[in-house]
Amino acid sequence: MAADIVLESSQVFDPSSSRSSIQPLGQGPIIVVPTIENVVSTVNLCCTLDLKAIAPHARNVEYNPEKFAAVVMSIKETKTTALIFSSGKMVCTGAKTEQHSRLAARKHARIIQKLGFDVKFRDFKIQNMVAAYDFTFPLDLIRLSTSHIKFTI
Repeated sequence: MAADIVLESSQVFDPSSSRSSIQPLGQGPIIVVPTIENVVSTVNLCCTLDLKAIAPHARNVEYNPEKFAAVVMSIKETKTTALIFSSGKMVCTGAKTEQHSRLAARKHARIIQKLGFDVKFRDFKIQNMVAAYDFTFPLDLIRLSTSHIKFTI
């Protein structure tokens, strides 16, 4: 699902041009592939949860209602963290792929289910993905923003 970007060596950065690309000088085509760093998903567990009952009976759980109105549950195996709210809504973060996010959310839901709650797994949705690019050469962000002023804030 990653979008690849190919920069041609014949395309030179020209601030006066509306169609300029950035590239290192004197090199051939460069393929830039994003690395997914984090996938954030949500799911509805379709039940009301007693967070005070969950906290003392599950591993790797934090619950401080004065600081935050959710249980924070981590699973070391999947390297993910879930925010579990009393409404039954859950936010899962830390996955590297969409499939990994779904699997991790299911594991978090299963833990809650084993604690005696009537959990269902509904409305799973990817909310956000964070990716990083390594261009292998420095980018002049000031020059880039001034040459494409209509796209800046």
